[in-house]
Amino acid sequence: MSGLTYETVAQFAQQGGTLYFAAIFAGGLLYALWPRNGETFRRAAQLPLENDEDHDVQA
Repeated sequence: MSGLTYETVAQFAQQGGTLYFAAIFAGGLLYALWPRNGETFRRAAQLPLENDEDHDVQA
């Protein structure tokens, strides 16, 4: 019998998935905290506070 059982595959998938999502999280965190992106995020944070008179929004 081979060493490839359900438990082995399930454990590999759990560990691989954890590492995959940790890498995605670390990449997103690096992108958000990268100094070059700071001004973009500050500008986006102020958008809800801007006056809508500059836009032709019909309510």
